Amino acid sequence: MNDRDSPTLAAAGAGEHRLGEAAAPGAAALDAEAEITLGLLTAVHEDRALTQRSASRRLGIALGLTNAYLKRCVRKGLIKVTTAPPNRYLYYLTPRGFAEKSRLTAQFFSQSFRFFRIARRQCDDMFARAAARGWRRLALAGISDLCDIALLCARAHEVTLVGVIDTGAQGAVEHAGLKVVGRPADLPQIDAILVTDFTDAQATFEALARVFAPDRILTLPMLAVVRERRTAPGAGPP
Repeated sequence: MNDRDSPTLAAAGAGEHRLGEAAAPGAAALDAEAEITLGLLTAVHEDRALTQRSASRRLGIALGLTNAYLKRCVRKGLIKVTTAPPNRYLYYLTPRGFAEKSRLTAQFFSQSFRFFRIARRQCDDMFARAAARGWRRLALAGISDLCDIALLCARAHEVTLVGVIDTGAQGAVEHAGLKVVGRPADLPQIDAILVTDFTDAQATFEALARVFAPDRILTLPMLAVVRERRTAPGAGPP
């Protein structure tokens, strides 16, 4: 990797490719520090012409933060730095850096597969319960990796997915062949809604509960949604 930029630059960079797009959401993802470290080690390994600025765009983080993580990797002996005229910095993975990259990659895939197994099991259970109650026409609430897993699981059950509710879809009109709408009323008759928003499942549940029967809003245990908020005795409304 070569870099014409000063090693102390601190400007922010816009993201072309963001690490979070490749990682599984929520509990499935590496913690932020490990995720950025893996992304930086991968960038150094894959692109010999990578600069600090392009690494910042690739990781979707500020240039100053990219520089800080680069220095940290150098101190840990994961990356070696050499200079080349005029004012260029060359970065290489050390043997320890290759080993750490392999370890973090294995950790990422291990956690991702675990997330998939848990999500699939809970989606299967929820669809089976819905079918048993006679709730055949369901909508999903929230476009995410969890939404895609639910789409796969629904095929094995006697339910029909009629659409996806997502107020932040930014102009999307369909997802995986399903109509995307901003509210339940925009879909044809639905019997129940399964929350698949992994960013803020609690807020999604509460918003839906204001316009749809709460007992027909299904939430997976992994989302830890509080269905009824309790207040201390004598406490007034918030």
